[in-house]
Amino acid sequence: MTPSTILLLITVYFGILFYISHTVSKKDSGNDAFFKANKNSKWYLVAFGMIGTALSGVTFISVPGEVGAPSGEQFKYFQFVLGNAIGFVIIAKVLLPLYYRMNLTSIYGYIEHRLGIYSYKTAATIFLISRTIGSSFRLYLVVIVLQRYVFDFYGIPFAVTVLISLALIFAYTYRGGLKTIIITDTLQTFFLVSSVFLTIFFICRSLNLNVFEAFEEVKNSNYSKVFFFEDFVSSKFHFVKQILGGIFVTIAMVGLDQDLMQKNLSCKNIGEAQKNMFTFTGIFVLINIFFLSVGALLYIYANKNGIEVPTDLVTGKPRTDLLFPEIAFHYLALIPSVIFLLGLTAATFATTDSALTALTTSFCVDFLGMDKAENLNKPNVVRTRHFVHIAFSFLMFLVIIFFNAINDSSVVGMIFRVASYTYGPLLGLYCFGLFVKSKTVKDKFVPIICFLSPAVTFLISENSKTLFFGYVFDNELIIVNGLITFLGLLLISKNATSETRF
Repeated sequence: MTPSTILLLITVYFGILFYISHTVSKKDSGNDAFFKANKNSKWYLVAFGMIGTALSGVTFISVPGEVGAPSGEQFKYFQFVLGNAIGFVIIAKVLLPLYYRMNLTSIYGYIEHRLGIYSYKTAATIFLISRTIGSSFRLYLVVIVLQRYVFDFYGIPFAVTVLISLALIFAYTYRGGLKTIIITDTLQTFFLVSSVFLTIFFICRSLNLNVFEAFEEVKNSNYSKVFFFEDFVSSKFHFVKQILGGIFVTIAMVGLDQDLMQKNLSCKNIGEAQKNMFTFTGIFVLINIFFLSVGALLYIYANKNGIEVPTDLVTGKPRTDLLFPEIAFHYLALIPSVIFLLGLTAATFATTDSALTALTTSFCVDFLGMDKAENLNKPNVVRTRHFVHIAFSFLMFLVIIFFNAINDSSVVGMIFRVASYTYGPLLGLYCFGLFVKSKTVKDKFVPIICFLSPAVTFLISENSKTLFFGYVFDNELIIVNGLITFLGLLLISKNATSETRF
């Protein structure tokens, strides 16, 4: 597929999104529609659309790529997905009822009620930092794919590509916000899910395999090991580490994250929100099985056709996350290439548009108090929201340019990991609030605890082999992070009044 064809498809794709945005927001572009979609979202649309938000472009190209990584990952990611599923159930049964009972716009309002204003601002700041870095990183990894296969052909600089991408996202979200995203993400998730199934179909056809033969081929390959029970101490792949990591990463990065919870809070009531979460969980597990299957089939296809994993243009090292686009754009026919492009674009922009809306909502509600009764009818509140939306778009632009300037995938990977560390304090804050009912905290000291906890966690992780007889942490490190925060809060705790027990 030529760069011109790719560019034409992207143009048509965004034309559809702009049409949906205009139709949805022309009657109501106020703050209630932007923040909460007027509390009138259909649960089944939210459930389906959340798939596109949860599965970013990084997932779309990296999960299949890691199946054949030299480290021998195979299907180990599915262990983590099973942990995710358990985490989603806990969110539906514990956190969602709490949020609905308090009728929250920003989920960090619970922390304000339970622990105080400094704790509240700290929790909101943690989200703003984490989501800005994480979403910028996800968009960056996909933009470099588009840059390599499309925009370099036209001599367009990387910075301009990023700026155009963010400007397009801003343009179709700034008026309708969440109300628009509920619809656009449903469409984008349809493209994402369809692309996975159709990619499997076209690769199987290229390999002259039917569905059952493809299943046997994957099962008998060197890529299909799911459960890893060997070497608990030094292996990151061990089942227990992956399950625990999946549970607590999900609770922290979904249940305590304004981005994913904002969609749930737009449902009419708690019953519909829980139906949404349970339906989403089933689809999420199923679609990840197919992502892993795509990975195995890509490597089988590459081996049979003598295709090597592409190398990074700067470092010269193999990049497994480039195998999928390499095969789709250069070895498959036009229709599979189009399908891949639609899936990649949908996964990328469904994540980023949702993140920008959530960041804007959190800042407007948590720091500007736009949900307070005294501020609802103030003049220019919508205009102020637009400025906040622009500011976060520009901030993401700067972060992505910084990632690109570093130009070292290992350093960028560390930055992304550090971003996930910041969710540990959120885990500790909510655990303290939910499970230590008799106490509250000396509020002014909470920011210090939440700053020190990730730093101590990082030191523990870096020295774990020495401290814990060769033990190597993986995603379960977030438990340590949350526990350190929890213990720190206990140290600065005091008896709670009846008003703060919730």
